[in-house]
Amino acid sequence: MEFNTLGMILCIAGFVVGALIFYFVGSLARKKIAEKTIGSAEEEAKRILNESIKSAENKKREMMLEARETIDRQRTESERELKERRSEVQKQEHRLQQKEESLDKKIDAHEKKEEALAAKTEALRKQEEEVAQIKRSQLEMLEKISGLSQEDAKAYLLKNVEADVRHETAMKIKAIQDQMKEEANETAREIIATAIQRCAADHSAETTVSVVPLPNDEMKGRIIGREGRNIRTLETITGVDLIIDDTPEAITVSSFDPVRREVARLALEKLIVDGRIHPTRIEDCVEKAQREVDQTIKQEGERATFETGVHGLHPELIKLLGRQKYRTSYGQNVLNHSIEVAHIAGLMAAELGVDIALAKRAGLLHDLGKSVDHEMEGSHVQLGVELAKKYKENAVVINAIEAHHGDVEPQTVIACLVQAADAISAARPGARRENVENYIRRLQKLEELTGTFPGVEKAFAIQAGREVRVMVKPEEVSEDNMVLMARDLAKKIEAELEYPGQIKVNLIRETKAVDYAK
Repeated sequence: MEFNTLGMILCIAGFVVGALIFYFVGSLARKKIAEKTIGSAEEEAKRILNESIKSAENKKREMMLEARETIDRQRTESERELKERRSEVQKQEHRLQQKEESLDKKIDAHEKKEEALAAKTEALRKQEEEVAQIKRSQLEMLEKISGLSQEDAKAYLLKNVEADVRHETAMKIKAIQDQMKEEANETAREIIATAIQRCAADHSAETTVSVVPLPNDEMKGRIIGREGRNIRTLETITGVDLIIDDTPEAITVSSFDPVRREVARLALEKLIVDGRIHPTRIEDCVEKAQREVDQTIKQEGERATFETGVHGLHPELIKLLGRQKYRTSYGQNVLNHSIEVAHIAGLMAAELGVDIALAKRAGLLHDLGKSVDHEMEGSHVQLGVELAKKYKENAVVINAIEAHHGDVEPQTVIACLVQAADAISAARPGARRENVENYIRRLQKLEELTGTFPGVEKAFAIQAGREVRVMVKPEEVSEDNMVLMARDLAKKIEAELEYPGQIKVNLIRETKAVDYAK
């Protein structure tokens, strides 16, 4: 038992001793290995450090070389640019020098020219003085010889020439008038037509609005409609402008086309009476109003031809005549005016023994163009001629239409008669409306225009502005000058005054002698 225990102790002790020996031996071996490893690492580190130092030095040398090359290149470019700039500056200096030299030469030449011009001016001034001196001496010599001054001689010559010319002119005019009177039997028709050819200027002013009465102001809102749809519909369909303002119980219909204005007026009246105002109803009322206006136009055209006894007109011409019912000029209805012109032209044609029917036809159609002058471009004369040609009217009628405002020369007596009848119808009292203020202003201007004429003492507008009576100063206006003065006054009135018809210029020259018996 003791032997086993001792053996185990010895075994354990041997194991421990072996372990210690193994540990020490292993430690020594590991230490040698570690020292060997550290030595090799140090050698590798030294080798890497040396290589790095060598690489850094190489890199440094390369960068230094590259920097030197860059500096050399930049220095070369800078020197080249500097040379180019110096060269350019030298060129500019050379050009400036040349320009300065050229400018100096021009200045010298200009100074020389100024000196030469001053010398010439001085020479001309001396010559003018010499000429003036010679002229004065000659005038003084002439005044001494004639016994008259320059102003007196000029006034004497002008006075004699003016008196001779006025006397001869007046005598010539009287001789022409006497000759025309002697030839009255042969040229009776032409003389009558010429005497009444003076006609009124073409008036463009006319009524362009119609007023539609309303039962109350509430109706305005209904006509406008929600967001304005009713009034827009009516304006779009009829082509007119509706003016709804503060005027109580009234709406204004505005349009330059009288037929459209009449259609819109009738449609509005129907809508107001009906009370149902909406876009569909508006379209129905406008269609009905259009049919009524078309029927009225046809009836009025037929009435005009029946009243004047003009037959055989083209149906379209009859409709165009009917459209004139809705056309006015200075308040005068154009259809009634055309009928009146036809009657007047027929009466004058009967007195002169020319074709009465043709004269009436020309008179009735003379303002035909006014039926369409709001729809087509051109004056009513041009449009009337085009329509007459389109519907194959007589050449005499076409010439009468074209000549009734003096656009062309009348070629027939009938054309002259229509021209005269148009002036008579337009200028007769009450034919056309005229504002009272404009009427008074026209009369005042007529009196001022004639009253300021040289030699006039007083002037009076009489016969509602159709005659001006002029009192002249007998000591300034002679009998011979009366004829010329009347013509000059008439021309001045024609040029500076607008008026219907014609104005008679009546000159009166009175001389009085007063004495007393004692």
